[in-house]
Amino acid sequence: MKRLMLFVIFISITNISNAQSYVGFLTDNYSGIHGVISNPSNIVDSRLKIDINLIGASAFFGNDYIGFNLNNAFSDFNKTFDEAATFPSANNSLAWNIDVLGPAVMFNLDENNSLAFFTRGRAFFNANDIDGNILEKEGGFDENEDFLINEGVISGSFNLWAEIGVTYARVLLNREQHFLKGGISVKYLQSAGHAYIFSDGLSVNYDADSRLAETSGELIFANSSTSDEGGNFDINNGNGFAVDIGFTYEWRPDHANYAKLDANGNSIINKGKNKYKLKFGVSVTDIGQIKNSNGRESTYDLNTTQDIDNFDGTDLEEALEQNFDLISTTPSLNSIMPAALHTNMDWNINSKFYLNTNLDMPLTARNKINANRSMSQVSLTPRYESTLFSLYSPISVVQYVGLQWGAGLRFGPIYMGSGSIMSAIVGKNTKSIDLYAGLKIPFYQNKLKDKDGDSIQDKLDNCPEKPGPAENQGCPWKDSDGDGILDKDDDCPQKAGPQENNGCSWKDSDGDGIIDKDDHCPNTAGAKEHNGCPDSDSDGIVDKEDRCPNTPGPIENKGCPDRDGDTLVDIDDSCPTLAGPISNRGCPEVTVEVQKQLNAYAKTILFDTGKSTIKVESLSVMVDIIQILRKYPNANFTVEGHTDSVGSSISNQRLSEARANAVRDFLINEGIKPNRLSAQGLGEDKPIASNATRAGRKQNRRVEINLIK
Repeated sequence: MKRLMLFVIFISITNISNAQSYVGFLTDNYSGIHGVISNPSNIVDSRLKIDINLIGASAFFGNDYIGFNLNNAFSDFNKTFDEAATFPSANNSLAWNIDVLGPAVMFNLDENNSLAFFTRGRAFFNANDIDGNILEKEGGFDENEDFLINEGVISGSFNLWAEIGVTYARVLLNREQHFLKGGISVKYLQSAGHAYIFSDGLSVNYDADSRLAETSGELIFANSSTSDEGGNFDINNGNGFAVDIGFTYEWRPDHANYAKLDANGNSIINKGKNKYKLKFGVSVTDIGQIKNSNGRESTYDLNTTQDIDNFDGTDLEEALEQNFDLISTTPSLNSIMPAALHTNMDWNINSKFYLNTNLDMPLTARNKINANRSMSQVSLTPRYESTLFSLYSPISVVQYVGLQWGAGLRFGPIYMGSGSIMSAIVGKNTKSIDLYAGLKIPFYQNKLKDKDGDSIQDKLDNCPEKPGPAENQGCPWKDSDGDGILDKDDDCPQKAGPQENNGCSWKDSDGDGIIDKDDHCPNTAGAKEHNGCPDSDSDGIVDKEDRCPNTPGPIENKGCPDRDGDTLVDIDDSCPTLAGPISNRGCPEVTVEVQKQLNAYAKTILFDTGKSTIKVESLSVMVDIIQILRKYPNANFTVEGHTDSVGSSISNQRLSEARANAVRDFLINEGIKPNRLSAQGLGEDKPIASNATRAGRKQNRRVEINLIK
């Protein structure tokens, strides 16, 4: 009977889980290489230049079935379990894990990049959904009483493995009060053993009268032993890879207070100080799996009835082989790592006291075959932190375990603590205990000292006891000539002078008898009545205020003349000798009457028949046109040639263009600027009279000169 119960109990308690290691210590900004365990981004912008871990180990045990009094362990160890209180339920759980951080090193490549190498050994065991009543009866079942056990779904695994990893982290954003860093760890995994079990619908029905036990269901069992003589733990059982990735954001409202200056005034970041007021971290760890090269998975048919005395095997695998039919045997499944999400917030209350909150959540399914699963955990950790010493006291709520209160410290190279030691000492029914300890060699970042408070690092400050500006190498400024003006602001530091002249005696730079402070034009000689400024054209307006300093003009025109009296001064007038409106830049405008006169003249221009040659008798008309154009020097015109409809339109077009250009060329030759004239031939397209009559055709053969508006 006892062997049968042990069999049922064993297969009920093999579901792996992982509780956080080094509880409390990982919140420390001086945890160094240990930071990669929870968030790989922790190693960049660290308070450590280099951190070398020699050896460290963390162990955890927790359950919600048995509660023991830790004080009994020190007085009478046997009483610890003999007098322990039990809390059986249909879903009791227990777990243990061991996490060993072996030789590891973290170092900074530069202020924005860091690298770490580490070795680690890990083992985890957890039991979930155990019927605590079975544990209560184990060893005390009455074979003369019937009983029924119905366990439902059972899923669990055990894994032991070693890790060799490398971590890279860098600063992603450093913008005054906003700081972001990220990191990634890649880990090579080497399995030293595994075991897993799965069953859906396992039940045991015992009949006392017949002493027969009826079992039902199917059960999958696997381990890394591949032969009857072989052991379960062999470093060649399988390998794989896993990845951790994390990010950390820091809010630094007082970032300017943590920057010092060198002798040249360049900013130096104080790497030895925590600069954040609030820090937020998020990471996902253990994304990966181990490919099990050794090991077998066996599926057993449990649907049988047999005498309870048949269960005489020494272990689970032997009991299965001797009492149940083997359905199939296949290679072991891969071991899934306990992927977990970690979020973290750290409040820098002041430079020594901090408050940290942390949440760990599993990302693997509860009943996935051969999948390790982490335990959910919420922690609140107040701590005192300094370079050589830190003290922390985490308060946590752990899945299956409940409330825990711990304590830990770091003193130089030594770190030790527990996430549950205080609750174990104070409580009468302690359900969990964890411990960690280790030894490392830390190399701390230098804290920049500034005794005189002038923001210049002491070792670069020429006067570390007296505050002074960076531009004077941290020393106060002198006043060599005793005029009350510091040398840095004194243009003549060796000769006294008034402050309004930057510490120099007054000069008369232009030699006009007026000292520079009273001279409105200190570098140009001028009359006293003009405050030392010249008036070159003697119009009563000094040159610097005169738009036309070399030509006299009235003050209302700012010293410029207006010869044509059109209110537009000559320097702005395109026609300074011809009056015209301002809207036409001081030039006369072409009126409708003038336009009509131009076209009246143009229509009388005669050409040789069928040619573009202007006849001699039209020269007087051309002179009249030129005189009109010269009266309006800023007006532009287009010369248009027109024909009647006699002949082909192509020849008419060519003829009209030739005659228009002939007129334009004549005008240009007589002094009209080329840019004022354009020419185009319109052929027979724009008649002004009917081409059906001789008189109409004569009117259509014409040249027009039109204003371009």
